Order: sequence, then structure tokens, then C-alpha cells
Amino acid sequence: MAHSDTAVRPAAVAGAFYPGNAVQLAQQVDTLLAHALDPHVRPKALIVPHAGYIYSGPIAASAYAAVAAMNPKPTKVVLLGPSHHVGFNGLALPGVEALSTPLGLIEVDQGLVEIMRRFPFVGESILAHKREHSLEVQLPFLQRALGRFTVLPLVVGHAAPADVARVLDAVWGGDETLIIVSSDLSHYLTFDEARVVDAYTAKCIGALCEGDLASEGACGAEPVRGLLVAAREHHLCARLLDLRNSGETAGDRLRVVGYGAFAFAPDEVT
Repeated sequence: MAHSDTAVRPAAVAGAFYPGNAVQLAQQVDTLLAHALDPHVRPKALIVPHAGYIYSGPIAASAYAAVAAMNPKPTKVVLLGPSHHVGFNGLALPGVEALSTPLGLIEVDQGLVEIMRRFPFVGESILAHKREHSLEVQLPFLQRALGRFTVLPLVVGHAAPADVARVLDAVWGGDETLIIVSSDLSHYLTFDEARVVDAYTAKCIGALCEGDLASEGACGAEPVRGLLVAAREHHLCARLLDLRNSGETAGDRLRVVGYGAFAFAPDEVT
């Protein structure tokens, strides 16, 4: 389907957070996926980090390895991430028909967009999406793991967990729908401090205890809290797939960022 330039959200961090060249990008994502172990779980939802691929790519790949192994594959992705540049209340749609990466266009699911219009706390904000990397960095992984799919992209501002859960419930669907919340964990602690804080955050997520999840424990705490509420209501179990920080991937250990990958499924599968 052809789109006008104004109907497409262009990639904002290609060449920075991940390669801007399509061949190099596909090779990097495929290599990360090839080195990740299939966790042998069919996730209904995932929490995945969103830093530059050299930092958080291996942790993200541990989640997307599960997606790549899914059969049948989901055809719809509900993608939520925090706002890093614009402060606002509620959740924001991008107001476009497609999202662009070096690997091609991804259609925004207009049926799911119409469902979002029921909620007074969901609006449109081109500005909230324009520079936001938390959603964008997930897209090449999804393109390589799923192939063809549509997406409902939502940047989350200040939003109550119950409101985020209501949104997720409205688009929950069946096996055709995959929910992804994009979030890094602690920021700019020492290596040892981050290990302690991130372990506690992982414990809260594993127990589906949104009330114990501290904002400083995850930059995407607001969408994560909403997912935990929804997961509890839909009787999902959380499973930790990977927990590391930038001091273990590509950075120094004086000021690190924490990364965790979590899968949510009806039953834990080992």
C-alpha cells in the first residue's frame, strides 16, 4: 500500500541506536537472534529493553527468539513504550498510517486504532512519537522475527496502571495478537548497585506486583505496571528470560543501565 510522506512516521534513530543500512541491520538482528536461546515459551506478552543494540540487543534477542519460534505467528503487535522527550497525560497514538525502518514499512492497525478512540485518555501526538526510540528499536526485531504484521504503537505518558490495563484488555485478542512493553531498568547506578536494584525489579515483575515497582527501577514503569495488572487479570505467569546491564555488554561499570527481558504466558513452560 502506498502512503504519502505525511502518513508515515520515519525512523528517528536509525544509524544511532541500530544500523541505518538495511543489509547491516538485518545481519545484526539475525546474528543476535541466532545467539539467543529459544526459551520454549509462547508469550502472550513481553517486556523488552530499548537501548542501542550494542548495549541491550542481546537481552532483547532473548525475548524475540521466542517470537521467532512461534507457530502460528502473531499478525498484530500492540507496542507500548515510555515517553523520553515529551511530557503528557495518557497514551498517544502516532496519527500515521505506517512506521518506517530501514527494513521497510509496517502498517499501523487501523482497526485497533479505532478501538483506542473509545478511551478519553488516548489521543494522537505526532510530537510524542517523532523522536521516541522506545518503540522504534523494537521494530527491526519484529520485522525479522515475524515478517509481515500490523502494529498498534502507543507512547505512554502519565497513566494509571488501571487505564493501561483497560487499553490492553480492549485489544487483547487471541493468538494473533502479541503485546510488547518496551522498558529499560535502572539508570546510571554502579554495576553492583544496579544488580541489586534490577534483581528487586525483576522480583516485582515476576510476582505481578505493580504496586511495589519503583519508578526509578524501570524507565517504562507506567506501561509495565499496566501490563502486570492485565497479566494478573488474564491469569498469565511471568518468566524472566535475561537480566543484565550495560556493564556486562558494551559499557563501563561505573554508570550502567539495567536491561531485563520477561515473557508472560498462561503457563510456565520449561
